Amino acid sequence: MTGTDHTITEGAITANGVTFAILECGTGPLALCLHGFPDSAWSWRHLLPRLAEAGYHAVAPFMRGYAPTAVPDNGLYQTAALAADAVALHTALAAGPDAVIIGHDWGALATYGAANSAPELWNKVVGMAVPPGGVMSAALLNPVQLQRSWYMFFFQHGLSDIVVPMNDLAFIDHLWSQWSPGFDATNDLIYVKNALRHPANLAAALGYYRASLGAGLRDPALEPIQTATNAPLAQPTLYLHGADDGCIGVEWADNARPALTHALSQIEVVEGAGHFMQVERPNEVNRLIVEFLAR
Repeated sequence: MTGTDHTITEGAITANGVTFAILECGTGPLALCLHGFPDSAWSWRHLLPRLAEAGYHAVAPFMRGYAPTAVPDNGLYQTAALAADAVALHTALAAGPDAVIIGHDWGALATYGAANSAPELWNKVVGMAVPPGGVMSAALLNPVQLQRSWYMFFFQHGLSDIVVPMNDLAFIDHLWSQWSPGFDATNDLIYVKNALRHPANLAAALGYYRASLGAGLRDPALEPIQTATNAPLAQPTLYLHGADDGCIGVEWADNARPALTHALSQIEVVEGAGHFMQVERPNEVNRLIVEFLAR
């Protein structure tokens, strides 16, 4: 796949005991882009070339358990493990302290954990669709947001192992239509389903939720990183939220302000976009990110 003047290439790299499939583009300081659920590294296909044009080595891994990345032997899917992956990828890619980290959804939570647990590695931070600072802990006590987040609790039940893969993962189509209303996700859903179609990969993706709210495996040794996930961010941070997000209401975006402690931090609402704003409004999202990184 080609960008404006740059080509996205596919590769693999081992970090934190997992072999990650990656998409990469450009040369320069690392710009690590982390996707969420239900998604894949290909949702960054519009941003990677723009980051390359801006002078970055843009890298988007398929997160642990998402094909073609390996399913980890240790079965760990807690947020701290995702953050540790990001830190390990920084090392494996021989990046410097001028690296930036960008995350969407679960990738946003991983981004906050990585930025706080190893702040010396990341010069700037971009989070998308899931606010920083532990906002979601409060949001899940709100009846309106609790209704939007019903799927998180459904994923704790074994019934989800049967329902989600039915009819070629039609459940995933349903989530995209709810979370990004009115967006034609046909092309993106091809990538997403390829990453989740095998039962082991789907079990891994659901494992993120079970490690967060349910009985999923958690490593006590990762508790410091887990705690760091909800801490305020010291780096210049850009937080983006879609105005029409059907997964996490846009009203929660402003609650992130106390977690953005740097004077250059900012919050932007992307009009005309839902949860998957980087593919719904790529030009606007790319512009906001590249301009922020250039400041």
